[in-house]
Amino acid sequence: MDSVALDRFEASRGRLASLAYRLLGSAADAEDAVQDTFLRWQAADRAHVEVPEAWLTKVVTNLCLDRLRSARARHERVAGAWLPEPLLEGDPMLDPADTFEQRESVSLAVLALMERLSPVERAVYVLREAFSYSHAEIARILDISESASQQHVHRARTRVRAERRRGDEGAARDPASARRVVEEFLAAATSGRTERLVALLTDDVTAVSDGAGLSRRLLRYRTPERVASFVRAGFRPTPAKRRLAGGSPAMHIAPVNGSPAVLAVVGDRVVGAVVFEVGDGKVTSLCGIAAADRLGRLNQAWRRYEPDAPVIEAW
Repeated sequence: MDSVALDRFEASRGRLASLAYRLLGSAADAEDAVQDTFLRWQAADRAHVEVPEAWLTKVVTNLCLDRLRSARARHERVAGAWLPEPLLEGDPMLDPADTFEQRESVSLAVLALMERLSPVERAVYVLREAFSYSHAEIARILDISESASQQHVHRARTRVRAERRRGDEGAARDPASARRVVEEFLAAATSGRTERLVALLTDDVTAVSDGAGLSRRLLRYRTPERVASFVRAGFRPTPAKRRLAGGSPAMHIAPVNGSPAVLAVVGDRVVGAVVFEVGDGKVTSLCGIAAADRLGRLNQAWRRYEPDAPVIEAW
């Protein structure tokens, strides 16, 4: 491959990875899709490619759709053990992040909601909301009509907005206030103040956890009382938990996918993350992730990150 063709691909790599991450919810799968796109670009008759950016976008989008439709992906998602992969603030896969819609499209809550869309609806929604492609451009990328693109994005927006509860966008709109809620929540969780925990949760709060990767299915909780009980048990330190973590973690608060998260850190390694959705001064949902294979890219970023002082020095 000549240097001009390589440079053209490299100029698009970041955008392709951001698109693939939003479509697949996995940084590792996104990187694989981008690499497969590179191999297609390498083998292509590039003399007949009029607009390289459009060609690359079409290829990576359709590779992602193939992955979403695959038997393996359907099994993982239907089996109830799938969660989006969390990314630390500053990760280039979270770009673009100029508008509210772009920031919201990488929140863990919206990535999880997009699982309920068909693969084509998901692609149209991401291309339109996060990357501002026109319906004519989307039609060419997906080989559908412009009217079909309009219908798909309307259905996708309706479904996502119906599931997004009032106030769920609070962290994206006011990150400082959302962080203060999480600081208060963490103080209540680690001190055993269950009543205060319940008061910080909305009536329709939900919680999901991967059980540190020890459960074959995700653990799900609803109602403030059940979520508070789950959180209180999860944040209660025990010798067994410290052995599992490899030490006594420090607790940091840092933005993950645009939302405040509590990160448990041993040395330079994140061993667990709890990502919060906050709205109207309360926690609307939280997602606990501790399986090592879901924290790989976040850990790579953490080693380069300059965090604030830990909220808890040693848990």
